[in-house]
Amino acid sequence: MTPARPTTPTAPRTPTAPRTPTSATTPTAPRTPTSPTTPTAPPTPTSPTTPAPEPALLTPRFLARATLLTASLSVAAALLGLVRDQSLARLFGAGRDTDAFLVAWTVPEFAATLLIEDGLAFALVPAFSLALARRAQGAPGDPVRALVAGTLPRLALAFTAVGALLALAAPQFVAALAPGLPDRALAVDCTRLTATCVLSFGLAGYCSAALRAHRRFLAPAAIYLAYNVGIITAMYALGDRWGVRSAAFGVAAGGCLMVAVQVPSLVGRLRRAGGPEVGAVTGTQPLDAPLLSTVLLFALCRQSQVLVERFLAAGLPAGAISHLNYAQKVAQIPMTLSTMLCTVTFPAVARALADGDTERARDRVERDLAVAGCVVLLGTAAIVACAPQLIALLFQRGAFTAEDTAATAGVMRVYALGLLGQTLTGVLVRSYFSAGRASWYPVAAMTVGIAATCWIGAGTVGSWGVTGIAAANATGITLTAALLLAGMRGRSVPIRTGPVLRELSRPLRAAAVAAVAGGLVAGLPSAPFAGLAAGGATVAVVFVLLGRPLGTRGPAPVVPFPSARRRPAGTSPAGGSPAAVPERATGSGRWTLRRLAIASTGRRRARPPGGRRK
Repeated sequence: MTPARPTTPTAPRTPTAPRTPTSATTPTAPRTPTSPTTPTAPPTPTSPTTPAPEPALLTPRFLARATLLTASLSVAAALLGLVRDQSLARLFGAGRDTDAFLVAWTVPEFAATLLIEDGLAFALVPAFSLALARRAQGAPGDPVRALVAGTLPRLALAFTAVGALLALAAPQFVAALAPGLPDRALAVDCTRLTATCVLSFGLAGYCSAALRAHRRFLAPAAIYLAYNVGIITAMYALGDRWGVRSAAFGVAAGGCLMVAVQVPSLVGRLRRAGGPEVGAVTGTQPLDAPLLSTVLLFALCRQSQVLVERFLAAGLPAGAISHLNYAQKVAQIPMTLSTMLCTVTFPAVARALADGDTERARDRVERDLAVAGCVVLLGTAAIVACAPQLIALLFQRGAFTAEDTAATAGVMRVYALGLLGQTLTGVLVRSYFSAGRASWYPVAAMTVGIAATCWIGAGTVGSWGVTGIAAANATGITLTAALLLAGMRGRSVPIRTGPVLRELSRPLRAAAVAAVAGGLVAGLPSAPFAGLAAGGATVAVVFVLLGRPLGTRGPAPVVPFPSARRRPAGTSPAGGSPAAVPERATGSGRWTLRRLAIASTGRRRARPPGGRRK
């Protein structure tokens, strides 16, 4: 009670009061903080009801390290993916053989989205986060092991069945996906090889979700390095004898490597967390079927944009599918980098909702939107400004001609217009599924976007060709992002939509001016490397200079995570009532930092003991 503080006689005795509950008058009290339990602690590790150690706390330093690690390995994997695409273009060009392989490439593209990046992760990360929260609360048995026992065998069986069915139905799959393809037999052979990745990608995605929920990011971030190593090695080792089929074999080998780099870490984590007693698992915990259905349907609808593109481009001249593929691969690099933070913070949002801390989840989602938007808009400006120089530097060699460079650069510039929508969709949909409950609204929003893509693409492919397909893609995904943002308050984490949009409008204006200035400078040198360097530097300088007067905060809120500790419901960061600290609406969450600073330093007017101003 606060009235006891003015009494001076009790002041010297107060330091001993906090120590008395932990050890009653024993001289060993200062040593007890290292062991929070009583002398009966040694037999407790064998008890199946003892909660396992909690994963590492999501402190600002841990968040920064995890983001840097994930981003570094993702950049390395993206660069190796460019080497993979360069090798494919150098060895096989942009003709009928490459078009046949890229039809089969649809299988790993879909499998990566459904089973690793989006679909399965949206269901498994919240499930593992909830199991970890129940374990920390002392639930009987081991909820994490129960979840693994109830989900992994069934999912592995389903992955095997789908992969075998796809291999058997490869001719029908190719005929439906690309009816105008010149060499269907080659596409069928490649599809049967790539069908094996349904099982390998499914197991890799399961391991990645489990490790990320445990806040272990090294092995999941390294899977695409192993994947690209397998494809590149297979192309150069078997390309002379098997042709483009060697790339399809590399997809199968790379999928196995993705599982191999994660299994030791996951097995070791489960053993350390659960203890040596395998019998601690009291039962199996199946995965929520409606949740799994909604996340897989959303990921399927999102990835079906690729099917629409391949279908519309199949009737165009040879090389159209290749131009779309190369343009999309390069244009998506800024989007991939911008969502790296969300990969790290998605388990944190799921755990916050599992703990009942909606405010912490909302602050995290708002910061993710601000940071990801700034990063992807800067990358969009660079791609629009330096597209010809970038494609020429990466691909124009061997069988990839200057005409291919011009066509790919034009398509990539149109693709880049939808990068902000791609990024916002990736960030927002995580918050819809982070609570571990089924939600059909994201599926409906994605369906509307796909319908717009089909309608616009069918109407523009005849006159604009591949450029019309890219424009349809950008329009459809932007519409989906707008619908997801509009439905956040009532169906997901209740973010403050108005401040978020105002925060995103500032870097959007800076990116538009930077793209124009960078494009003018990039066209002055004749050499691609010099033009890319000059244009990229101009884009960066203009974006930063314009971002400051416009109020762009950039990635400043990435590291600060003041709400990492869970606060009791209905209390403010200072520990008082909600009315003691006024709430401000802002998109980046900086007002939360200001509230904490004011509450800790007391620089505002002194408050009465009740916590309210007079």
